[in-house]
Amino acid sequence: MFEHLRPQLEGKPFLTNKEEIIAHLKILLKKAIVTKEKVGIAFSGGLDSSVLALLAPKCQLYTVGLENSSDVVWSIEVAQKIKKPIKTKIITLTEAERIIKAVVKLLNSTDVTHVGIGCVVYAVLEMAKKDNIKIVYGGLGAEEIFGGYKRHIEYGKDLDNIHEKLWEGLYGIEKRDLARDLPIAKHFNIKLVAPFLNEELVTYAMQIDPTLKINNERRKIILQDTAFALGLPKEVAYRPKMAAQYSSKFDRALERLAKKKGFSLKKEYLQSLNKKERFL
Repeated sequence: MFEHLRPQLEGKPFLTNKEEIIAHLKILLKKAIVTKEKVGIAFSGGLDSSVLALLAPKCQLYTVGLENSSDVVWSIEVAQKIKKPIKTKIITLTEAERIIKAVVKLLNSTDVTHVGIGCVVYAVLEMAKKDNIKIVYGGLGAEEIFGGYKRHIEYGKDLDNIHEKLWEGLYGIEKRDLARDLPIAKHFNIKLVAPFLNEELVTYAMQIDPTLKINNERRKIILQDTAFALGLPKEVAYRPKMAAQYSSKFDRALERLAKKKGFSLKKEYLQSLNKKERFL
């Protein structure tokens, strides 16, 4: 995805003026996110979804998690800070099992991470469907264009290598992420939108100097600074990231269900579900 953009940007010097970059990112983010329609937002209280919530004029936030999920507690706090309506759902182990089975069937996948993230998407869209929400925003793309994964830090100070890895991440979004999320959205007849994949925003972000995105300690630096400049509270803008399937406790649910069913590995449990679906 976005392979056509790279030849247009090759040879251009990286953008390095932080103040100018933040000012332009503010414009592009508003352009990508602001809409007249009411939208649902898959909300974790993290940087990406908080930027979406902050800028969307009419929105309903949705957060899901199992008992003691850090997502739910934090999301409520953030929603209150930015004065946005939020609905939360605490999912029981029985409900988690139902969702996991549905996601395995929809995706025909036994990949633990794939299914774990898919479960979060499924649970959020299920809530939005009940509210008759037609469009749901997600934060997909922010990690790739702003350098949000832990592995990006591990690439060290080799700017060319970091930049190359960001492009590789963008190229893989269609097969890796959209192939997971879009079938779930289709199941609920909901349009899933990723504002961070707005082409104008992507084009600009991929010209930003990687040192303004990543250092040895921080990720998505320029997005954090832009979010703070937009009015996101400091404790929200600069909060460390946690992966969706872990913060919502779906990964823990998979582990508990696997043990309950007599499997030592989560993947073995998912494979057993996939086999059952083939014979139904």
